[in-house]
Amino acid sequence: MALTRKVLPVFEGTGRVRFAGYDEAVSYKISGDPAALREGHTRLRGSFVTTAELAALAFRAGEGLLALDEGRTYRVVMLGHTTGGSEVFVELRV
Repeated sequence: MALTRKVLPVFEGTGRVRFAGYDEAVSYKISGDPAALREGHTRLRGSFVTTAELAALAFRAGEGLLALDEGRTYRVVMLGHTTGGSEVFVELRV
């Protein structure tokens, strides 16, 4: 019997990312509803797009804050990025 996995909705928008002295506008994509995120071990995965230089700096910083266009702010852990690419893959936490 095959197990089916629940498909999470994708939330996209524009926001601001802050890390190590930088505060830049970005576009983001999050798998799962950020409004449903609660304190604890729960996390959501997603990504944001910025310039290639800032993507590398964000990844090196390791952690930061992502303010969504709706006004909520989440802690983000930078999981990875492609060298020369402009997308940074993140994990969101409350």
